[in-house]
Amino acid sequence: MSNLLKTIFTWWNGATAGIHFTVSRRGVLVGKDEFGNRYYEAKDLKDSFDKNKRRWVIFNGYAEASKVPPDWHGWLHHTFAEPPTQAPLPRKAWEKEHRPNLSGTIYAYRPKGSLARGGERQRATGDYEAWTPE
Repeated sequence: MSNLLKTIFTWWNGATAGIHFTVSRRGVLVGKDEFGNRYYEAKDLKDSFDKNKRRWVIFNGYAEASKVPPDWHGWLHHTFAEPPTQAPLPRKAWEKEHRPNLSGTIYAYRPKGSLARGGERQRATGDYEAWTPE
């Protein structure tokens, strides 16, 4: 029952009931990424602003734009004509896997001296001069 209420009343926990209705009528599933996000393209140009078909994503869980990997981002913004399911981007050996924005999570970066790591840092060395008003 709670999932049904989330679908009806919240937009940040995936798609609402209205979006599911629109997608079933106007869209075609193009693919799914490793995070479980689903990507759609309009069946025709009826809802488009230009000569391109409209494209959109339905997030798996919380709606956060940084959860869209670079190859799908390029497809959504019409940088690539073919979706990554048909024409995947070539990966270089030095490239890291895509990770969403981790700020505000337990996996966020916490440098030395941050309050989240105890707030202790090294004392200032001799190259520091305190400012004093004249």
